[in-house]
Amino acid sequence: MALPLTVTANLPSRAFDATEDFYARLGFARAYRDDNWMILKRGEAQLEFFPHPDLDPGGSWFSACFRTEDLEGLAAEFAELNLPARGRPCLTGISRVTDDLRMFALIDPDGSLIRCLGP
Repeated sequence: MALPLTVTANLPSRAFDATEDFYARLGFARAYRDDNWMILKRGEAQLEFFPHPDLDPGGSWFSACFRTEDLEGLAAEFAELNLPARGRPCLTGISRVTDDLRMFALIDPDGSLIRCLGP
């Protein structure tokens, strides 16, 4: 029998204070932080960040997926940030990926792509 696992995204941060402030607006709170690592949680969801002060957000290839059963609710919650549809940070509208999967995307200030997926 396989042991249960928890998998978390590891994303770059040019400045932990700015990253923590941005994700706090999305409902995440600090679970851990030192000079080399930061963990933010929202319920069971967890994101981990490492310092990357020289990161070019326009060239970032980092990403994570959020999966939810209430995609409209999450999109409405994130829309309260009033982010533009382009640039960094930004928020897209919901689009269909397959017959039973839809998504919207959030790009954080450091250029990390967050795909939000649901039925």
